[in-house]
Amino acid sequence: MAKLISLDIDGTLELGDPPGIIPMSFVNRLLSLGYLVGSCSDNTVSFQQKLWASHGITPHFAVLKQQLDIVRAQFLADSYIHVGDRVTDRIAAKMGGFEYIDVANLVDEAGEFREDLLLL
Repeated sequence: MAKLISLDIDGTLELGDPPGIIPMSFVNRLLSLGYLVGSCSDNTVSFQQKLWASHGITPHFAVLKQQLDIVRAQFLADSYIHVGDRVTDRIAAKMGGFEYIDVANLVDEAGEFREDLLLL
């Protein structure tokens, strides 16, 4: 069965405002490995879709932060994880039945992204 990872944009992905630590190349890697990947953000869905398209990525979903429960209902997966950087991300994850990972916990001592921590 698939594994699903929901990503906040601002403060989480490198293309966010502010930029986060997760590079788009890692998102592509997740997709190539068969993960279900998308975004859950305060940004409008149309903005999220344009952002993904501008990087040549077709996510499995793009929803508003309070809609993680809809994502969970649409996709059958072994695990559901939401990665973000704020308390609102943690709350949205809990309300949607997702495990929450703070993006700050995905860096090593040198401040480099540790992709192995998201490869379940």
